[in-house]
Amino acid sequence: MAGSDDGVTPRAREAGFHARSLDAVNFLLADVRGALGPYLNVFLITQRHWSQTEVGWVTTIGGLIGLAAQTPAGAAIDATRRKRGAVVLALLVLGVGAFIIFAVPTFWPVLLANAAMAVVGDVFGPAVAAVTLGLYVRKQLARRMGRNSAFDHAGNVAIAAAAGGVGYLFSQRAVFLMVPVFAILAVVAILSIPAKAIDQDRARGFGDGEARPSDGSQAPSGYMTLLRCRPLVVFGLCVMLFHFANAPLLPLVGQKLAQSHPQWATAMMSSCIIAAQLIMLPVALAVGRTADRVGRKPILLLGFGVLPVRALLYTFSNSAPWLIGVQLLDGVGAGIYGAITPLVIADLMRGTGRYNLAQGAVATMQGVGASLSGLAAGVIVDHAGYSPAFLSFGAAACVALAALVFAMPETAGEPVSLRPVRQAG
Repeated sequence: MAGSDDGVTPRAREAGFHARSLDAVNFLLADVRGALGPYLNVFLITQRHWSQTEVGWVTTIGGLIGLAAQTPAGAAIDATRRKRGAVVLALLVLGVGAFIIFAVPTFWPVLLANAAMAVVGDVFGPAVAAVTLGLYVRKQLARRMGRNSAFDHAGNVAIAAAAGGVGYLFSQRAVFLMVPVFAILAVVAILSIPAKAIDQDRARGFGDGEARPSDGSQAPSGYMTLLRCRPLVVFGLCVMLFHFANAPLLPLVGQKLAQSHPQWATAMMSSCIIAAQLIMLPVALAVGRTADRVGRKPILLLGFGVLPVRALLYTFSNSAPWLIGVQLLDGVGAGIYGAITPLVIADLMRGTGRYNLAQGAVATMQGVGASLSGLAAGVIVDHAGYSPAFLSFGAAACVALAALVFAMPETAGEPVSLRPVRQAG
């Protein structure tokens, strides 16, 4: 990954920014988030003996509460000139929430902690993408976003391996104590990026200097930009369906493995995560290198197309090697989605000053899909079993793919739709 400082703005270079700082941010934020996620579901099912429906309620209620803050959070990230501070605050909340789950793993404390972590968890993606926009010129953005995603996946591999070791040597419950430790390290990393290095106008979606208004003003477009941009609406709906289908698959696989091998529950979950993340890392780098050349839509179609195949293959066997092997396909789909989404949004919001608002809106759609799927998965498994659940989510993935094929245009190159007239608001 040599030459990673190439493409930074003159302002960032003069302020002493080094790409290694942004690499560390992406790596460590993945560590913070990765010590939660599917481990919570497996812990509640296998160690606390919660029902699938109870876990589904916690996932759904907590997620829906968090959704209410996502789009406003994106608007706030656009407006604030303290994007590093937003990341630091979110890290503190995550650390406290994880400790509460460790100390008091009963329904209401877990529900409230999970809701708080859902609110702040989606700050990271938009905030880091915004900081990246503020540090790099547009022609290097695809490669840098791919690099961001690659370090994120590398962090997920590291935390999955560490969590597997901690779960095996100590307990599944001890995994949650890793969150505050990595949160502190991530705070150090984000603060190592000089505040003066970030161009705050670029960070909210204004383009290079030549793309800005001739009068030098930086008034952003109105909030209705999101609804007037039809491709963004289509993309948001596709994202919602994609995550409705994708979010429950790994937890369901983890639960099947935990029931068959309870003493290896955390290690098995870590194996699934590591298997996918090892694929995501090169996929993300490949997306960064090819997105400008081949376009966004062909890459998106590949990522969305893998998901229904993966859901179907889970029904073929219950053996641990098969389930972990199929999980490798998640590395292709999720790796593509994570690397290409910030680029698609940057394409659609170019020159509007509403990049992070749009990021928050898409994250809201993603969260709606993921949150609803938690309850749906619990109910289907409790009443019909695992295979019908996998097939149901595979069908939802097919709908997402069809919508992408027929309704989503290519976004690379010139803006795909006329921009509304800029207005304050």
